[in-house]
Amino acid sequence: MKAIQLKNGFGFEELTITELDIPTPGPKEVLIRMRAASLNYRDLVVLSGLMPIEVKFPFIPLSDGAGEIVAVGQGVTRFQVGHRVAGNFQQRFIAGSPRPGVLEESLGGPLNGIAAEYVVLHEDGVVPIPDHLTYEEASTLPIAALTAWSMLIEYGGLQAGDTVLLQGTGGVSIFGLQFSLMAGARAIITSSSNAKLERAKALGAWQTINYSEAPDWDKAALELTGCGVDHVLDVGGAATMGKSINALRTGGTLSMVGFLSGLTIPEYDVSSILQKAATVRGSQVGNRDHFEKMNRAIAHHRLHPVIDHVFPLARIGEAFALLAEGKQYFGKIVVQI
Repeated sequence: MKAIQLKNGFGFEELTITELDIPTPGPKEVLIRMRAASLNYRDLVVLSGLMPIEVKFPFIPLSDGAGEIVAVGQGVTRFQVGHRVAGNFQQRFIAGSPRPGVLEESLGGPLNGIAAEYVVLHEDGVVPIPDHLTYEEASTLPIAALTAWSMLIEYGGLQAGDTVLLQGTGGVSIFGLQFSLMAGARAIITSSSNAKLERAKALGAWQTINYSEAPDWDKAALELTGCGVDHVLDVGGAATMGKSINALRTGGTLSMVGFLSGLTIPEYDVSSILQKAATVRGSQVGNRDHFEKMNRAIAHHRLHPVIDHVFPLARIGEAFALLAEGKQYFGKIVVQI
């Protein structure tokens, strides 16, 4: 089979298409013929060697993908050959709250990822995908969709009539928009691109803010709502956290789901958190139960993920280059396998 590997170290130049033996599923394992994978910012950080995890080379990258089961090992009870599935990002995170060790069980680092024609996973780390989705669409669900769902629905308690502030138009934010609409909430989208903001409006965004034209986007959100937003999905990290808290209503919730601007906030004044009585929650994506509930909701509402570009596996380097540019896509970037 063909697989993408980082042969001897990190970096774009280490990405190699290689030939490997098709693996054999052991007890309680399933063999998946992967059909598509989607890229996350996390994959870019892992590829660059900046993620604080240890991986063993040669290493297969990418966390998110979908395919069909072509063989099952002894004792498998949850799936049969022919089932369409996706891997859960954190393989052993089945239910409940995050626990020590969850991050060590993550696909695409430190565990080998899914950028291969065939992948073996434990049956507990696999979920069925909605019937109406293509493999390309389903490949976008494990991190981006589940992060937005977990933070807004499972932990955030999003209700009809709430207002959600979403930063940018990447995968997590666009899923946040779609799930907000699904729940009867209204969404504010920020971007530096008026063209992207128009696309967000077409998807159903209540209001948009161009942060290049309005650098104080937190104050703009306060003006739009009168009292502040109920939820913020913060993908920026260090540079955006302060304004995200300021944009909240009293008692609002900030979910830290990304770190595009960095991780370190020097000498941060926590008084705004106290004054807002804000809840600040970090994301570890979500558990398998959340994933299965989300997929049922996606199936019921016939929701389709937003995909910007689809690349063949041989052009995965171009896919990563587009991801690295950051501002040149809307929704998700997908690689066909």
